[in-house]
Amino acid sequence: MDATLDVATDARGVATVTLNRPERHNALSADLIAALTAAAARLGRDPAVRVVVLAAAGESFCAGGDLDWMRAQMAADAATRAGEARRLAEMLAALDGLDKPLIGRVQGPAYGGGVGLMAVCDLAVGVAGARFGLTEVRLGLIPATIGPYVLARIGMAAARRIFFSGRRFAADEAVALGLLARAVAPEALDAAVEDEVAPFLACAPGAVAEGKRLLRRLGPPIDTAVVAQTIEALVRRWDSPEAAEGIAAFFARRRPDWDMP
Repeated sequence: MDATLDVATDARGVATVTLNRPERHNALSADLIAALTAAAARLGRDPAVRVVVLAAAGESFCAGGDLDWMRAQMAADAATRAGEARRLAEMLAALDGLDKPLIGRVQGPAYGGGVGLMAVCDLAVGVAGARFGLTEVRLGLIPATIGPYVLARIGMAAARRIFFSGRRFAADEAVALGLLARAVAPEALDAAVEDEVAPFLACAPGAVAEGKRLLRRLGPPIDTAVVAQTIEALVRRWDSPEAAEGIAAFFARRRPDWDMP
């Protein structure tokens, strides 16, 4: 397995997929995106795997897109940018399309793409002290490829509250929005995740898989046309003057020119 990701499966068939870039707050790099896509495909094919837990090492669950990776996309040509955006979209689709239950173990803050990872889980349990936000707009970007999954998880009314404000919010609001099933003390997190895992192990795996597939068909469509829209939107933003200013301001540790004091 890639060094950015650890995968371990216990004797019950519970696979734990752990984001392993703690020094970068588990930000989504090209390597991590590829490793997550490959892990989803492999676990989905493995009949011994009954449940998948998505976890992370270190203080943060996922800080969103790696800024060095995003800066590279803005410097790349249009075809390269579109290819990278598509790989990000394919990673989210691979996780969302798992026929196994996917449970998020959110031990710390999540921003941007990290919230997207929470949204593709069937449910997520987090720690009470964590904070969250769709902060892309602070950088002149938008939560494009994660957008369909966030909307499917929390609905339009809730999405309007957080999707384009960049506002950070606490775990109790994440529960109210539907991003977290519940928030618990850090020392209770593993037990809370186990409480969510255990019921699935008493269910027929084929019935669970078919039930999950049916629910996806009944929910908001996230088809190739929708995914293409999100890719186009992300590439357009990467190419915008606002994104160039936002990323440059971040690395220069200054306010972007739209940030009112």
